[in-house]
Amino acid sequence: MESEWLNIEDAAKYLGISLSNLYAMAQTNRIPAHRLGKVWRFHTSELDSWIRTNKPINEFFTSVDFDVDENECLRIPQREAYSAAYEFFQKGGRKAIIQLPVGCGKSGLISILPLGIVKGRVLVIAPNLTIKEELSKVLSIANKRMCFWGKCNILTKEVMQTGPYVAILDSVDANIHDCDQSHFVVTNIQQLASSADKWLPQFSDDYFDMILVDEGHHNAAPSWKKVFDKFPKAKVVSLTATPFRSDEQAIEGELIYKYPFKSAMIKGYIKKLQAIYVTPKELYFTYRGDQKHYSLKDVLELKEEEWFSRGVALSKVCNENIVNASLEKLELLRKSGTHHQIIAVACSVDHAKEIRSLYAERGFQAKEIHSNMPALEQEKVLQDLRSGALDCIVQVFMLGEGFDHPKLSVAAIFRPFRTLSPYVQFVGRIMRVIVQNDSRHPDNYGYIVTHIGLNLDKQLDDFRQLDSEDENFFKDLLDGKEPDLPPEVLDGSARKRIKRHMVVNDEIVDSFLQEDFIDPDDEVLQAELKSFAESLGFDADGVMEFLKNKKTERTKQVLASLEYPIIPQLQRQEARKRLAEIIKSSAKILLNRLGFSMAGSELQFSVFPGNVSGNNFAAAVQLINHEVNRRLNIVAGERGKLRVEDYKKAMEEMDDIVNVLTRRAKKKKEDKDE
Repeated sequence: MESEWLNIEDAAKYLGISLSNLYAMAQTNRIPAHRLGKVWRFHTSELDSWIRTNKPINEFFTSVDFDVDENECLRIPQREAYSAAYEFFQKGGRKAIIQLPVGCGKSGLISILPLGIVKGRVLVIAPNLTIKEELSKVLSIANKRMCFWGKCNILTKEVMQTGPYVAILDSVDANIHDCDQSHFVVTNIQQLASSADKWLPQFSDDYFDMILVDEGHHNAAPSWKKVFDKFPKAKVVSLTATPFRSDEQAIEGELIYKYPFKSAMIKGYIKKLQAIYVTPKELYFTYRGDQKHYSLKDVLELKEEEWFSRGVALSKVCNENIVNASLEKLELLRKSGTHHQIIAVACSVDHAKEIRSLYAERGFQAKEIHSNMPALEQEKVLQDLRSGALDCIVQVFMLGEGFDHPKLSVAAIFRPFRTLSPYVQFVGRIMRVIVQNDSRHPDNYGYIVTHIGLNLDKQLDDFRQLDSEDENFFKDLLDGKEPDLPPEVLDGSARKRIKRHMVVNDEIVDSFLQEDFIDPDDEVLQAELKSFAESLGFDADGVMEFLKNKKTERTKQVLASLEYPIIPQLQRQEARKRLAEIIKSSAKILLNRLGFSMAGSELQFSVFPGNVSGNNFAAAVQLINHEVNRRLNIVAGERGKLRVEDYKKAMEEMDDIVNVLTRRAKKKKEDKDE
């Protein structure tokens, strides 16, 4: 039948609905209609399109017109992963895993995966609120700027007049009727599968035809299993950049597609990475009272020892050299005119504060962030980072999955990573490109800076093998659970002592090791590079000859400006700030040794009546401050007049101060009990 114009009566018959319903829908623009005066006219081609896009929810994804296979707006891994998923589910598969590096378009892939596959609703589960909010924006047809279907021409504007709709589960205002009328339901795992069981009982077992899990390496956890058991017939796709866990639990599903990190670098989807290892020519340290002197060869042998790598991590001397090397790479990147930034990772909260001071006293703006900080304070730090007010942010188990800030281009590592998973998650923070799809742009480079003594070069080697076809790789790689950090590197009540067994006294550094992430000898890489060179019109054979002659071993580079000058005033200000921070952490140690809670009042009323006030924590801070002032021969209010050496002296004596106050308090308790 050829397309033709219909009057309102014929259009109602054509659609099979009542005249009154059609009139109401035309009046509210819910159906394509044309009006001239009191006369309504409808075109059959427009009605056909409306019919296709207004199918019941269980028919929407299989009947809607969409453009994926030949869509040049989509990235290669998005198109290939979609094709793999389509074939997998056509053959009756149920649980799939897709691996894409950070920055390769997981959110976009989530948008297109249901098309042509799903016969019903889609449940999208995020591991945290940050990722949930980002996914909600990408999937919302109301968000004209970020909606993936519109931005990449997946669906036409006409189709998106009637869906797909998204319901967002949150604790503010959402109910089951929102879900009933939506094609996507987006939530985070805590909201969906909490102990309160608010949502799961409201859904029938066949409510969702597909479950999409972002950051799918979490899917072996009990809360995720609870969801999968609730919807036993649903198709499941887990998307992740790191398809393994550090606890050896198997991820549910079959790996149906993975896109190599190396290919992503070549295409310019992620930054080109290079590892920099501060490498001491000589290292002097004290271990359990014995002074040691080691050469580089000795250091390379010792770095396998946990006590040694931990000692390097907590050493101010080694930390200073990591700081200097990271600043050199930061300044190199900033020659492009872009405000690149550093993200650093520390062992503990106290350690993060020490590292922050090292950057700050060299004239660079730095702040630490950790989960113990109040939410408003955390948000202020992140605002400063995003606005460019910071040069460096130092984190402790923060800024993980879903945190997106492309100007983070230098990853400074000040702690050992015993397994690959957390290492890859941290390095992933600097992978996002600033300029899309341009692997040669100067802003699309990233540097991983650390100390050779932290034994992280092994992690880089393992990181390269993420695209290996060996199915046993991850099991062999992750042999055993990641050990907990020992008490001496923990902050707060768990910390029992201040002194460290190993103290690095000095190290002589005249060079660093520099290693590209991409190995030019890799055959798969060579084929990819040759194809890419040909697509750009280059002499592919010439490119390959260059690679063949390129030295593939680590290169030793002399650091021309390893030392970054320490500004005297900033050093004094940071030393004063660090003393105040150490006094507070030492107060927790004192209370831990005495067996007192922070909120109690024993110190004020029972142990030191009349000498201190407030709860135990406030009283412990007062006690330590009194002792510090006594040893520095100053009175309250004169702390700002001290020299750097005075603050350092107080910090060096903090272990003895806590010991003295512990003995004094216990003696008073014993005398009172008698």
